[in-house]
Amino acid sequence: MVTTSDFRTGLIVKIDGELYSIVEFQHVKMARGAAFTRTKLKSMNSGRVLEKTFRGSDKLEDVRVERRNMQYLYREGDHLVCMDNETYEQLSVDSNMMTPGTDFLKEGQAVSVLMNGENPVAAEMPIFVELEIIETDPGFKGDTVSGATKSATVETGGKVQVPLFIEKGEMIKIDTRSSEYLERVNK
Repeated sequence: MVTTSDFRTGLIVKIDGELYSIVEFQHVKMARGAAFTRTKLKSMNSGRVLEKTFRGSDKLEDVRVERRNMQYLYREGDHLVCMDNETYEQLSVDSNMMTPGTDFLKEGQAVSVLMNGENPVAAEMPIFVELEIIETDPGFKGDTVSGATKSATVETGGKVQVPLFIEKGEMIKIDTRSSEYLERVNK
C-alpha cells in the first residue's frame, strides 16, 4: 500500500480497479484542518487525465511494473507487434498504449514496454529518432525566409515540418514527443 507521502511522478497506482500513473502532485497543508494532496492522474488504459484529491490518511494500492526492452517488428491493425530481446517472444501491444509519435516508429527500432506481470501496461518509444526524407518539395536558391518550413514525408510515412533547405534523401533527427524536426544528420 502507498500513502500520499510516497507519491512521486510516474508512480503507478490502482484506483477502482483501473491503473493510473501520477503525472503531477502537490502536498497542501492549510493553517487549519488536515493536510491533503492534489494529484493529476493519467489512466493507463484510456489515456484520460483525472484530477483527484487525497487526504493524508488515504492508502492506495501500488502496482509493480517491470520495464522490458523490446524490438518493434510490425503493425497489425491497431496493435504493434514487439519482440522481447531476452526471450524472443512476440507480444502484441495496443497502439493506444504507446507514447505519442508512432508515425515515426521504424521496423527494428527499440521500444520500452512496461509490464504488470505478463500484461503490457504502457509502451515508450525513443524520444529522438533519425529517419530519411522520402518526399518533400524542392528547395529553391534564394529561398531564405527565416523560420519558413515545408512539409516532408519520412520513410515510416509520418509527416514533419522541415526548413526549406532540407532535400529528399537527407537524414533528419525528429523529437517524437512533439513531432518536430531538430537537425540534419550525417549519413
